[in-house]
Amino acid sequence: MQYIDNVIFLILLVAGFGLFAKSLQKIYRNIRLGREINRSDRKKERWETMATVAMGQSKMSKRPVAGILHLFVYVGFVIINIELVEIIVDGIFGTHRFLATIFGHTFYNFFTATLEVLALLVVIGVVTFFIRRNFYGVKRLTMKELFGWPKNDANWILIIEFALMMAFFTMNSSDFILQMRGFEGFHHIGSFPISEMTFVPFFEVFSFDNLFLFIIERGAWWFHFVGILFFMNYLYYSKHLHIILAFPSTWYANLEKKGKFNNLESVTKEIKLMMDPNADPYAASAEGSEADVPSKFGAEDIFDLNQVQLLNAYSCTECGRCTSVCPANITGKKLSPRLILMKTRDRLEEVGRNIDKNGKFEDDGKKLLNDYITKEELWACTTCNACTEACPVLLDPLSIIFEMRRFLVMEQSAAPQELNLMMTNVENNAAPWQYNQADRLNWAND
Repeated sequence: MQYIDNVIFLILLVAGFGLFAKSLQKIYRNIRLGREINRSDRKKERWETMATVAMGQSKMSKRPVAGILHLFVYVGFVIINIELVEIIVDGIFGTHRFLATIFGHTFYNFFTATLEVLALLVVIGVVTFFIRRNFYGVKRLTMKELFGWPKNDANWILIIEFALMMAFFTMNSSDFILQMRGFEGFHHIGSFPISEMTFVPFFEVFSFDNLFLFIIERGAWWFHFVGILFFMNYLYYSKHLHIILAFPSTWYANLEKKGKFNNLESVTKEIKLMMDPNADPYAASAEGSEADVPSKFGAEDIFDLNQVQLLNAYSCTECGRCTSVCPANITGKKLSPRLILMKTRDRLEEVGRNIDKNGKFEDDGKKLLNDYITKEELWACTTCNACTEACPVLLDPLSIIFEMRRFLVMEQSAAPQELNLMMTNVENNAAPWQYNQADRLNWAND
């Protein structure tokens, strides 16, 4: 019977990690649909940024209550799942609490007690977040754009994490009682302070026999293992993919000063060519690589965005901190920076399914612009960078807005009338105002 359990465990383990690897491969393929961008500079600064922002969660401290609770859930859940190593070894080889033989009795007691305290903090965090999200009425968490799947997804994650922690406590408490009773195969190892104070008294009230407790312990152990595999594969469909992608997103973040926009390389080359009287335009054209010249100016679809922008779309946790500080959104306009990233991800996923179905992308008659993100949203943006400053993992929805605006202006000449007038004045008068250059200093004589 034990060998059958080991085989079933191994099959589930391979299937779970195999599906997870397949999901990561699909995400990687989809991100690679974007334009390449070189963000390999300033490596030391990038490692420091990733360590402080993604791992240290330094930007979460701006809202201390939510930040501390998030730290409880994040650190607790990650460290608790170190126990997955022990579960894997025990499941494959049929051992019981394998790490005790590695750590030694004293350190293993400290280890298991620490996990119990962290599990309690995770429970406190997820229960508080569930109440806060569903009953407290935080505006950024109850906006219309979160209705349906986004809200359900957030709740399901909290419920799954709560259920996994309950299974963890159930496993430890039943294990502890079996140890105290000297049940075969259960050695007196580990320290379980939270379980002893909560679950153990509950089990003892009902005077469960050893066989029933053994079934409970095994059931909780299997539930915890299968639940972790399910959670891991659910991430692909969830906003909680940021648990993984926050790290590369912060590493590849834009380290330039906020408000500094990029220049199109092709346009820069043309201007330099125009300013050099000795340059041969035909020779420059022949030497240039087609890869250096974009197929269009700006972005109309996800293929026109760069790979970091697509990574950002996958990394968004939909917390709404960007939208809550957006002046356009605050004043009732349609723009929501969070929704820009969510819609980009939706379009990216749609393109991915198209490729899965056809082997390559077949034109579906849709674009990110207009079909997902409207012109009204794009032109409502004030480019103030409040959204990029507020994001806890340094995502940059403004860069997507800017590239799509660039497409509207440079490819479709579809800027609002006010901007067209301003640009015409700049071209004719070298100033945004509609008067002759010779009159620009007349104000000094008034």
